[in-house]
Amino acid sequence: MAVAFFDLDKTLIAANSGSLWIRRELELGHISRFQALRASLWIARYHLGFVSMQDAVARAIAQLAGTLAKPLQERTAVFYAEQVRPLYRPGAWAVLDSHRRAGERLVLLTSSTGYLSELVARELGLDAVLCNRFEVDGEGRHTGRALGTICFGEGKRVCAEAYVREAGVPLSACAFYTDSYSDLSVMEVVGRPVAVHPDHRLRRHARKRGWPVVDWGVPPGGGVPAGPPAPPVVPSTGA
Repeated sequence: MAVAFFDLDKTLIAANSGSLWIRRELELGHISRFQALRASLWIARYHLGFVSMQDAVARAIAQLAGTLAKPLQERTAVFYAEQVRPLYRPGAWAVLDSHRRAGERLVLLTSSTGYLSELVARELGLDAVLCNRFEVDGEGRHTGRALGTICFGEGKRVCAEAYVREAGVPLSACAFYTDSYSDLSVMEVVGRPVAVHPDHRLRRHARKRGWPVVDWGVPPGGGVPAGPPAPPVVPSTGA
């Protein structure tokens, strides 16, 4: 059974959920201006080539050490319902359905957190989630460590390779949809790479390689586009 991998930010949804989350957490007083500025600084340093995003993600996860997992799950559920759920691209539904009807597994491959990614997977009826998950101790507190490989850049490729190895499917039989040049390592190894609303570097590379470049549209008015009935949002129970 072939696999269709999907990125989340700016691919399935028309925004970067991480940026929206930082802004919301700042507005609600859950993080300080200094913490928000530090996160923005790490992102800027990554874009300038001074630091790897794997390091930035690891540092962000380390900041959670000692915090309770349940409140973060609950805040993520509200965030998803209010700010992420209205952002699904209209064209994504038909593509998901076409792969589903073809008997392929639908897998979310994202650098987002497990708390958010599981809600997305439940809404879209996906078969599996490869993302960044947090280790939680016996008292329900984050340890500040990631579970498994940091799922970004080369880490995404490692996660995808591990998944298809267990499934007994070659990557050459798989598809991957993404907007970001940072996902190039995955696009280079799948048989059906597709650039969705790509950034400048990925658009240029896709044209050079002859990869499809597609437009899934933007949700009108910021509302949820027509699609399957949406289930109620409940907090994820996994870390």
